[in-house]
Amino acid sequence: MIPFFVQIKCQLGKSYEVAAQLADREIASEIYSTAGNFDLLVKFYVETGVDIGHFVNEKVQIIPGIQDTHTIITFKAF
Repeated sequence: MIPFFVQIKCQLGKSYEVAAQLADREIASEIYSTAGNFDLLVKFYVETGVDIGHFVNEKVQIIPGIQDTHTIITFKAF
């Protein structure tokens, strides 16, 4: 499994709805609310060989209330 993170900027007043949608779809490993330029930090895992760009485009960015995303690819956990 390959881990990666997505920072999500939500439309005003939609952070809890977006977090609930992510949880309901059971595609995220962990969902955190954050302060700053993004509202949520979400950890995902995909199988080796799955295109992360397509995953984010087809599974995450289609959720109503999401305004912007920033994907963080990870290399190694210490």
